[in-house]
Amino acid sequence: MDEILEILNEVRPDVDFENEKLLIDDNILDSFDIITIVSEFNEAFDIDIDVEDLEPENFNTVAAMKELIDRLQG
Repeated sequence: MDEILEILNEVRPDVDFENEKLLIDDNILDSFDIITIVSEFNEAFDIDIDVEDLEPENFNTVAAMKELIDRLQG
């Protein structure tokens, strides 16, 4: 979880990722942010986030992002 937060804070240091629960729904993250995050996650966690994984619910919270990463690593 710490590595996920570190990546997210590098991409968007202005966002409180630990407390924000609607990153996509509240338009806090835009499509450019998601592309950057996906690229960073793919590299850091040695995964391949596919187009079908680019659903808003996979990026709305840090917990959802962690679940996505765990699923792809498993």
